[in-house]
Amino acid sequence: MANPLDTDAGSELFSNYEAELKLVQADLSQKLDQITELSGEPRKSAVRLAERSLEEANELLDMMRIEKQNIPSATRSRINPRFRNFETDIDAAKRKLKTLSDDRSALFGSRYSDNPTKDDQLEQRQQLLSGTDRLDRSSQRLRDSQRVANETEDIGRGTLADLQLQRETIQHTRATMLESEGYVDRSVKTLRGMARRMATNRIITVAIITVLVLLIILVVYSKFK
Repeated sequence: MANPLDTDAGSELFSNYEAELKLVQADLSQKLDQITELSGEPRKSAVRLAERSLEEANELLDMMRIEKQNIPSATRSRINPRFRNFETDIDAAKRKLKTLSDDRSALFGSRYSDNPTKDDQLEQRQQLLSGTDRLDRSSQRLRDSQRVANETEDIGRGTLADLQLQRETIQHTRATMLESEGYVDRSVKTLRGMARRMATNRIITVAIITVLVLLIILVVYSKFK
């Protein structure tokens, strides 16, 4: 049977949130059931996962609450009971998770006791020292990472300086080439001018020689005439 919300304006998004919330609720319920069977670190990890699922469920519930205001009143009156059931279920899951997370004996296992013995205190002290040692190693790794990062940054600065020097060299070389091209252009213009003058002088010389030859011919012709 089709959901009556599917045919009402403004309810499609609400229906999507509702479907997502049902999936999150099922996942949250499964995680809560798993917590009861765990202790120690696995239990704490399971509690954190359940807390994230609970946060997601609350976010979906808030979005449904906002979207519910955009649904017509007639349809809203039909979905209000379902929405209140969701709120009740989420509150119940929240209370159950709080109860499970407050169970310190389950969270810390056999190490936890309201009246610890000397052996328990010694074990807790050893665990604290072990945790401190792990923290020191983690801090050392962070310092090593910071040192490597600083060295990488120094290398990067050196590389940038080299690139800047190479850029300046390239720019200087380009300027020299442009200047050389200017000299070549002027030389070409000078040579062309000289070539034009030589051609002009050759033409003038040929013309003078031609005139002289003609004059000589005229003189010789006039003597023998």
